[in-house]
Amino acid sequence: MSKGGKLVIETSNLEVAAGAEQRVPGLTPGSYVLLVVSDNGSGMDTVTRSRLFEPFFTTKAQGKGSGLGLSIVYGIVRQNQGHINVYSQPGSGTIIEIYFPRVKDAPEPVRRRRVSGPTGTETVLIADDEDSVRKLVMAVLATNGYTVLEARNGKEALDLYQSNRKRIDLVLTDVVMPEMNGFELGERVSEMDPSRKVLYMSGYRDNQVGGAEEEGRRLLLHKPFTPDVLLKKVREVLDAV
Repeated sequence: MSKGGKLVIETSNLEVAAGAEQRVPGLTPGSYVLLVVSDNGSGMDTVTRSRLFEPFFTTKAQGKGSGLGLSIVYGIVRQNQGHINVYSQPGSGTIIEIYFPRVKDAPEPVRRRRVSGPTGTETVLIADDEDSVRKLVMAVLATNGYTVLEARNGKEALDLYQSNRKRIDLVLTDVVMPEMNGFELGERVSEMDPSRKVLYMSGYRDNQVGGAEEEGRRLLLHKPFTPDVLLKKVREVLDAV
């Protein structure tokens, strides 16, 4: 809603009876929690709606959006056995319905466990435009002995690397970022220092980050990952000959 408008978020319990599920593809009869997000914005045409959940598809100007937001939402919904449906027409706003299966019993409380993984004393440059991810990775590495430097995008990371290249042992970068993506950053770092280690992070599989062949030539850490997996992978890359 570039010109402003009304955004409404609603939740409710819903019982889907046999026959009523046909309005949402794949939905089966049962108990659901329904999340509805609606607006009175400009709406979408049929072509835009059909591509809405494609990774990297966006109607925004170049540099204004990655086109990953709704594809990530779709992935989260499907991973939780949910369903998502979109209603929209040009000039009539948009309604997005998300159906999550409702559980009867409360889940077992998650017990916190101490992170135990390989430690280190090297310096790691972390580049990720998602603040929460970047801060979490920094905290895990810092509490396990590493010195960490942070950047919010590829260009900022490159500037930081150029001014600290003698002390940085590893560049840990997200793939999809504004200004300069992770692969471009890695290539620029390799041009300056061919032996410098670069580890990429991505929430997308091979066909969405350059293909299996391309991925095979790069060190890739798939999101989401646990602190233990992060520490193990960082140590593995740093120790590799």
